[in-house]
Amino acid sequence: MTELFSGLPSLHYKPLSAVMTIIPLEIRHAEQICSWTYESPYRLYEWPSWHQMKQDGIEFGDPVLRQQQYRAIVNNDQELIGFAQLFPMTGVTRLGMGLHPDLCSRGLGAAAAALVSQEALRLRPDCTVDLEVLIWNLRAIRAYEKAGFRIDDTYVRPTPRGAASFHCMIFQPRS
Repeated sequence: MTELFSGLPSLHYKPLSAVMTIIPLEIRHAEQICSWTYESPYRLYEWPSWHQMKQDGIEFGDPVLRQQQYRAIVNNDQELIGFAQLFPMTGVTRLGMGLHPDLCSRGLGAAAAALVSQEALRLRPDCTVDLEVLIWNLRAIRAYEKAGFRIDDTYVRPTPRGAASFHCMIFQPRS
C-alpha cells in the first residue's frame, strides 16, 4: 500500500482534522473496506467479502443504507483512510467507525472520531452522539477519550460471536 500520509514527518505526527474529510461512501470504498485485514485480536472488525455484502444486502452492501448512514474518511489525496456509520436512533446518533489497518496505532483515531462526531452533530444537531466499544479495546477507548467521549454505561449484549461486554461512550464537545 502507498503511504497514505506521504511527506509527513514521522509516525508520531499528530493529525489535524484538516487532513481528513468525510465524503459519501462509494462502491469503490466499500470494496476496499471489505479487503482490509486486521491483526489479532482486531480481526473481528473485518467485513465479509464485497460480493457477500452485496448479495446479502447487509450494511453498506445495501445501497440505500450505504447512502443514508455510511461515510468515507479520506485524506487530502482522496485516498480512503477510514469509514463511519452514523446510525440514527431516537434522540441519538450512534457512531461506528474504522481506520485502515495500516493506520491503526498511529495517532489518527482521535482526530477521525472527532471529525465523525462533528459530522453527526452537523446532520442532527439536537441529538446526542454516542458509540459502543468492546471493553477490552483499550486502543479505541483511548482514542475516543482524546476525541471527547466519556464512558456513560457498561453492559453485556449479544454479538454474532456470543455475549460481550461493551462501554457506551457519549460525545461531550469541548466548548
